[in-house]
Amino acid sequence: MAFEGLGEKLQNAMRKLSGRGTIREADLKEVMREVRLALLEADVNYKVVRDFTKKVTERALGADVAKSLTPGQQVVKIVHEELTELMGAQHSKLTFSSKPITVYMLCGLQGAGKTTMAAKLGRLLKNTQGKRPLLVACDVYRPAAVRQLQIVGEQAGVPVFTVEGSNDPVAIARASLEHAAKYGNNVVILDTAGRLHIDDELMDELSRMKDATQPQEILLVIDAMTGQDSVNVAEGFQKVLPLDGVILTKLDSDTRGGAALSVKAVTGKPIKFAGVSEKLDGIEPFHPDRMASRILGMGDMLSLIEKAEAQYDAEQAQKLARKIQEHSFDLEDFMGQFEQMNKMGGLSEMMNLLPGGNKFEAGEEEEKAMKRMHAIMQSMTPKERRNPDILNASRRRRIAAGSGTSVQEVNQLLRQFEQVKNLMKQFTGKGMRRRMSGLRGMKLPF
Repeated sequence: MAFEGLGEKLQNAMRKLSGRGTIREADLKEVMREVRLALLEADVNYKVVRDFTKKVTERALGADVAKSLTPGQQVVKIVHEELTELMGAQHSKLTFSSKPITVYMLCGLQGAGKTTMAAKLGRLLKNTQGKRPLLVACDVYRPAAVRQLQIVGEQAGVPVFTVEGSNDPVAIARASLEHAAKYGNNVVILDTAGRLHIDDELMDELSRMKDATQPQEILLVIDAMTGQDSVNVAEGFQKVLPLDGVILTKLDSDTRGGAALSVKAVTGKPIKFAGVSEKLDGIEPFHPDRMASRILGMGDMLSLIEKAEAQYDAEQAQKLARKIQEHSFDLEDFMGQFEQMNKMGGLSEMMNLLPGGNKFEAGEEEEKAMKRMHAIMQSMTPKERRNPDILNASRRRRIAAGSGTSVQEVNQLLRQFEQVKNLMKQFTGKGMRRRMSGLRGMKLPF
């Protein structure tokens, strides 16, 4: 889980200030000491940590507390704002060329995840921007690199340009522009070669490729899990190439967060995208304010809404709303909601985006239980899903055998389904307005 360790430590430190009518300088210094240690343990650059804690302390001591906030909440607000500023303040969007073809050049060290990220980026631009991308295999050195790009390109539904037998990546990049113009591709994504370290040969090749293709943006792909080392890599590339932004890969596996919290401050280059899962849809635009909210346990409702909208089917939603209103919600609908949730990243991903949801750990057992429930519903016939009342003992035994589960687990699923149905009944009909009015007095934690 991204920032898991850092987020927990920062939240524990902030909690010490909650509920206090006043905050003494000594209290603040003690909390800032914990914040400093948490950031250093997260492998955040030392100078970045020093400047961050200094700014927070100065602002907190000199702040006029808003009437709507307690002093503790005011400090949390300042920490949130400074974290946001640290990671870039605002979301930096990808820019497009005024020319018919926009070229993006991905560079980085070997193993950073450039090839998979090229496919993810192509898929994203195709599905959300209506672009016609072309992936270009410019890594002619790493064994099977070209084949890997072809495989992920096919999975992403994006064509891949290669020149068989060529070992000249600059010539391949140049030829790809002619191919794109001929076949109507308006975005070209260059998957360049990497090395285990920065060297003159690599940089010379990338510089010549830049001159040959005139990319709209040069994007450095770095592995978030390498922490401060990735920031050193970024500085090395920046000395030779005019970088336009950074893409962080494996952010979902990085429990520390050093790279994300350091790279913008050290290089001045914005983080444009983050890899949040191994799946080809596991790429998100990087929003500093939303990431700061996640770190502090405030959730990220905007990202959750966007994920839902990406999977939104208006006709299906209307049909579901009608069935709930008519009390005809069945297991077919229940299974459909499972599948929708899975498309949004599964239970763990959704919970992490809810306020306080990072305290919920959907571990392997919970995820396995969800998969077993789905398997049980898939083992039913459409008729059985539409009419759960017909599920007698023999049918339940057949379903259990077909899904690799037990009859007890089938029974448990059916009980849970009934509970969901009953809950839906409570929130429809005449009593709905009364029950909703009762929720107005509830106070949120933030």
